[in-house]
Amino acid sequence: MHGYGVAQFIRQRSEEVLQVGEGSLYPALQRLQVKGLVAAEWRESDTGRRARYYRLTALGRAQLGAELESYQRVSRAIARVLQPA
Repeated sequence: MHGYGVAQFIRQRSEEVLQVGEGSLYPALQRLQVKGLVAAEWRESDTGRRARYYRLTALGRAQLGAELESYQRVSRAIARVLQPA
């Protein structure tokens, strides 16, 4: 999806809790591209404007899996600490 679509997806999926501004999003997408975690290509958007579309690469999917696993491990540990004894 294009950058604006990524920002909208994050906002909607988080039920408006997370909002990513352009000043953070595009540099982050650029860093991910440099690391080979996303690929980008210029295409025409639904509105007929030229937009850069991003997609996860195989390396990006593998990294996402590793990051998700790490997040879940930390989240479970925090839940255990916060549970009353």
